[in-house]
Order: sequence, then C-alpha cells, then structure tokens
Amino acid sequence: MHVKPSIAAALLCSALATAASAQVAIQDAWVRATVPQQKATGAFMQLTAAQDSRLVSVQSTVAALVELHEMTIQDGVMKMREIPGLALPAGKAVDLKPGSYHVMLMNLKQQMKAGDSVPLTLVFEDKTGKRDTVEVKAEVRALGTQPAKQDGHGGHKH
Repeated sequence: MHVKPSIAAALLCSALATAASAQVAIQDAWVRATVPQQKATGAFMQLTAAQDSRLVSVQSTVAALVELHEMTIQDGVMKMREIPGLALPAGKAVDLKPGSYHVMLMNLKQQMKAGDSVPLTLVFEDKTGKRDTVEVKAEVRALGTQPAKQDGHGGHKH
C-alpha cells in the first residue's frame, strides 16, 4: 500500500538530482580595468559544469555588445575570433583567460575601474536544449593584475 508514495518520493529525488546536476560552477570572475575612452575589455572566469553543457551567450549592462571569443594562432599570428558557444564537458574546468577563451565587452558605456563590480548574465544550454541563466558579479582588476591563485587543488580530482 505504501508503494505509490515511495515511487513519488523516488521520482522527486531523481528530479532534484537532475536539476542540481545541470548547474555550472563559476569561479574567479573578473574584468580587466580600462583607461579613459577605451571601448573594449575582456571578462574572464573558470566554469565547471556538472553535466555536458555549453555557454551560449553573455550579456552585461556595461557594454552595448558582448561576445564569446577565442584566441588562436594561425600561420604564426595570434588571432581573435567570435565563437557561437563554448563547450563545457561534464566535470572539467574550462578557463576563460587572457590569450584563450574569453568574454569580450565592447562599446563600453563607462570606464572599468579597479575595484568596481561588473554584472554579467551567463546563459548555459544543456544537451537537451534547456537554457539556464546565471547572474555573476565580476570584480574589475587593474591592468597587469595576475589572476587570483587557485585554491591549491590544482588539476586533481576528488
């Protein structure tokens, strides 16, 4: 007689586990500071998805145009190009960093000053096409500032 409530409870737990696994951990989000009149800068962070996902877009109120970019070397020359999305393999940290994948903030509406906070809206898509939106506040760091040190775990898995 108690089978139906048990099944309902099991289904609910399964649904909650699936929703939790769709999350993407965002660490060390930061934006490079700008000088007066500079109209573009980059945003950087580390993304780790619990299940295969993609970062499909980013928006920010501080820029009229926001794009996902990658840096590649072609014929010995470093080139930057827009990409339609960024694959986030399950459980693998993907770094958005200078000289690699990054978010390009263009047609800036104001100067990005060290210590300020920049709102970023990240849109992720899972393998079923379901989209999730995550709001992030990225710290503006001075020109030439190195990224914050990792927590000491390096690349090992737990």
